Amino acid sequence: MNKTYTLNVAGVTRELPIIQISDSLCIASFVILGDTELVCAAAPELVIKLPSVDILVTAEAKGIPLVFEISKLLNMKKYIVARKSIKPYMDCPIVNEVESITTQKKQLLCLDKKDADDIKGKRVAIIDDVISTGDSIQAVEDLVKKAGGQVVAKAAILAEGSASERDDIIYLEELPLFPLK
Repeated sequence: MNKTYTLNVAGVTRELPIIQISDSLCIASFVILGDTELVCAAAPELVIKLPSVDILVTAEAKGIPLVFEISKLLNMKKYIVARKSIKPYMDCPIVNEVESITTQKKQLLCLDKKDADDIKGKRVAIIDDVISTGDSIQAVEDLVKKAGGQVVAKAAILAEGSASERDDIIYLEELPLFPLK
């Protein structure tokens, strides 16, 4: 197997290391944290595909630079980050549990009451770097619904594996999975 995967997205090329994450699966490791060029190239491409929205929501942490750039392009004054733990400052947090392909363990996603109030009655786009199994994006969607928001878009730079077959997500490029034989 190749040790890297060449990704071309939004006019940017990256060599992604292929990493074994289980006895039967390898993935191309895609990390946008710190990659200003890729984030700034991908964000406008996603903005073009988004329907009209009132607010953006992402899960902590890898989606944060992308949601920031998209919110800037949409002239939004704020975006919401679902945190991975209950913070001492949170008042009456809404909590959901998720297990994603990259963490491989259960983790919490939490919204502060103030953030939940900002979502209530709003048209929401959920933004992430990669959608794979869809479990993380579903957990965020559940939080948004609990807060009274209406999810009108789920968008990511990449759709990994069978996620590219979904018709309920917006993405720029497909990212293959690498099963071990």
